[in-house]
Amino acid sequence: MYEELIEKQEEIRKKVLLIDNFRTPIRVIGGVDQAFIDDVVISCIVVCEYKTFEIKEVTYSKMKVKFPYIPGFLAFREGPVIAKTWKKLKSKPDILLVDGNGILHPRMAGLASHIGVLLNVATIGVAKSLLCGKVKNGKVYIDEKQVGFELVTKKGCKPIYVSPGHKVSIKTSVEIVKSCLKGYKLPEPLRLAHIYVNKIKKLKLMNVFI
Repeated sequence: MYEELIEKQEEIRKKVLLIDNFRTPIRVIGGVDQAFIDDVVISCIVVCEYKTFEIKEVTYSKMKVKFPYIPGFLAFREGPVIAKTWKKLKSKPDILLVDGNGILHPRMAGLASHIGVLLNVATIGVAKSLLCGKVKNGKVYIDEKQVGFELVTKKGCKPIYVSPGHKVSIKTSVEIVKSCLKGYKLPEPLRLAHIYVNKIKKLKLMNVFI
């Protein structure tokens, strides 16, 4: 099984663009996060105005989990429900921040890269832990090649790890994430997605929605 999955990731890696190829100036930006209830995964995308972070749209989907949690293969677990949620959006964002890695990945094909290539959207990966690589002076390297940044966004909090997913350069990826910080650990679009997906999860647990 792993050989087939690795082949798919290699195909994604070959299609990843590490140049800025999105609409400018950025008007709307999105964040996507997932939550789990037993064998169900919920995905929520929040779309905001880039300058003010005023929410334009919140959309979610749920789906039965069909793939186990295996580090490095998150796209096969969460990718389908993210794609399902993306299709529901009326306002497609210019950039999508993804709770996961982009090219900061053993095969440079993390969740953000996978989603970016699949949906043909500019994506940036924002991870809460270091999957692989070595950090030197705030930059993350794999085999001497820079693949992302370690970013301390709030005093007293652990750093986040930023890497381009698709259609965004390494330099621009961290600039955009920094521009979305509002005094919290996570950039605002992702923070809002995290809040909303957990609200939806709570409602589900209370049997408020089906």
